[in-house]
Amino acid sequence: MQVNAANPPFQLEHDRWGRLVLITGDGERHCPVEPVRTFPISDPDRWIAICDSEGRELVGVADVNALPADLRGVLERDLARREFVPQVRRILRVPVDAEPTHWEVETDRGPTRFTLNSNDDVRRLGPHRALVIDSHGIRYLIDDVRQLDHLSRRIIERYL
Repeated sequence: MQVNAANPPFQLEHDRWGRLVLITGDGERHCPVEPVRTFPISDPDRWIAICDSEGRELVGVADVNALPADLRGVLERDLARREFVPQVRRILRVPVDAEPTHWEVETDRGPTRFTLNSNDDVRRLGPHRALVIDSHGIRYLIDDVRQLDHLSRRIIERYL
């Protein structure tokens, strides 16, 4: 559904777990949803798709700047969170055989700790890339698993 941004037939809010929820004009709730820039480089403020957990577009926003300020704010914060993707340089520590797992890593933005709810939160992206999604939905990219040190490669291979 493409929307008239000045009077959109939907609302966005976060549930108590921090997941983004789309509420349609007739009160139907979709959770979780993710905003996606369809032209992130050439036209980042236009044609934002709000997709369900299966990647199906539920709403298309032609121009973010035409949305009411409160709705635009929620959308822009979630887009920024989605686009924040630190790159993992080393995996320092991951306890074995425990879920949720608490990871200690070194990223291109410094050392950090995060929690993974499930082994399914580590995904292969092609033959040598991987994506790790923490319990808050923050994505961590491993651009090339082959470039990791030996210990880090052993740890990540358990999940791939």
